[in-house]
Amino acid sequence: MGKPTGFLEYERETGCVISPEERIQNFNEFHIPLSSEMQQKQGARCMDCGVPFCQSGMMIGGMVSGCPLNNLVPEWNDLIYNGNWEQAWRRLMKTNSFPEFTSRVCPALCEAACTCNLNGAPVSVKENEHGIIEYGYEHGLMKADPPKVRTGKRIAVVGSGPSGLAAADQLNKRGHQVTVFERSDRVGGLLMYGIPNMKLDKAVIERRINIMKEEGIEFVTGADIGNNYKASRLLKEYDSVILACGASNPRDINVPGREAKGIYFAVDFLKKTTKSLLDSNFEDGNFISAKGKNVLVIGGGDTGNDCVGTSIRLGAQNVIQLEMMPKAPDQRAESNPWPEWPKICKTDYGQEEAIALYGHDPRIYETTVKSFVANDNGEVCAAELVKLSWQKDPESGRMVMHEIEGSNEIIPVDLVLIAAGFLGSQSYVTDAFGVEVDGRTNVKTEPGHYHTSEEKVYVAGDMHRGQSLVVWAIREGREAAKCVDINLMGYTNLD
Repeated sequence: MGKPTGFLEYERETGCVISPEERIQNFNEFHIPLSSEMQQKQGARCMDCGVPFCQSGMMIGGMVSGCPLNNLVPEWNDLIYNGNWEQAWRRLMKTNSFPEFTSRVCPALCEAACTCNLNGAPVSVKENEHGIIEYGYEHGLMKADPPKVRTGKRIAVVGSGPSGLAAADQLNKRGHQVTVFERSDRVGGLLMYGIPNMKLDKAVIERRINIMKEEGIEFVTGADIGNNYKASRLLKEYDSVILACGASNPRDINVPGREAKGIYFAVDFLKKTTKSLLDSNFEDGNFISAKGKNVLVIGGGDTGNDCVGTSIRLGAQNVIQLEMMPKAPDQRAESNPWPEWPKICKTDYGQEEAIALYGHDPRIYETTVKSFVANDNGEVCAAELVKLSWQKDPESGRMVMHEIEGSNEIIPVDLVLIAAGFLGSQSYVTDAFGVEVDGRTNVKTEPGHYHTSEEKVYVAGDMHRGQSLVVWAIREGREAAKCVDINLMGYTNLD
């Protein structure tokens, strides 16, 4: 695959990014892609490695190594190198329903598993994926292709995030009539309101949704199944129902002063920001303002980083981000060899912007909130922090967190954003359909299957596996679609 000596002749290159000082002035995407000529050189770096872990998606050392979608990475890298962009697009679309999303927001598990990591830098797979799908749009390859025959079967998909959209796309291709129900006012779920615009421009989502509409998929917004729309109606009117509502139950923190005003869940903060941006470019004022405020973000991960970047764009005076875990090493530890996922410290775009603007990394490790302090108006004005120590419990052998006595510190805070993860599915949806849930409130199925305890009901995405990546949601949506298709038709020809 690629040029036999390409990985020796060419260095890894990726497109440049707009400087932090400039990009924080707006909510636009800030990555500038490579030229097609440069991407062909990057395709040439894909070596004939024999065992392409990049596309394996297998568990190694308790972690996934490579792409969960099993994208045909070496094949389309080779096609790019040879200038056959159309065929590269066809191979990419065979396994990935939405490369325009994953090439923007995926952490690139494929690159972490690239064999070139052994003695250098990985192939720029994510960049090449982006180039292929954008070529598809620019050259008219990405266009509506409605099924020529309809099966007469009707399927309802509840939730329009990546798993719901992937399931709908696959089932519609099979010829089933699919209706997607979304409780928000716009289609996209997590993609629309959970990911900031500078990471995933919402025009990219709308571009893809418009094609899906032309292909015959119906979208119903403002339909909150279990609240203003009865689950029994879906069960009566449709042959199958797929639940793809996400793990939208935010994890709270229970400390004194939590009731103070100015403390929000990250998901509410991000949603209100994006909605106000799209509705009125912030002129309606229907967002949580960070202007001139000392912002405290509780939690790391992508959501915490998104809160940092969003707060900066909204004019925060300062941003601090708390992480309970110790700082990861800057380089792979010997106990974390390739092709395992590298457990190293990653400085993402929000942290980069905070460093450029405030002169310091916003992250404070092994620290948590002990209490909040409110002013006379009931508004949060300070937070008491405490340092943590992780020690092995002699009985269980597990690492246990302990507060370090005397490490308490009071810092000024005007806005608190809780980005501590999610607990699983929301009970009003699972109760409405009568499906069983496990101890983590994820919808229960047999291992490796997507059929719930209810005859006509299936599940996919975060609602099934818990909070995870967009690429996993797409995988789950595609697999659930196959399960539904087999049960309706007796067989499936879906990939």
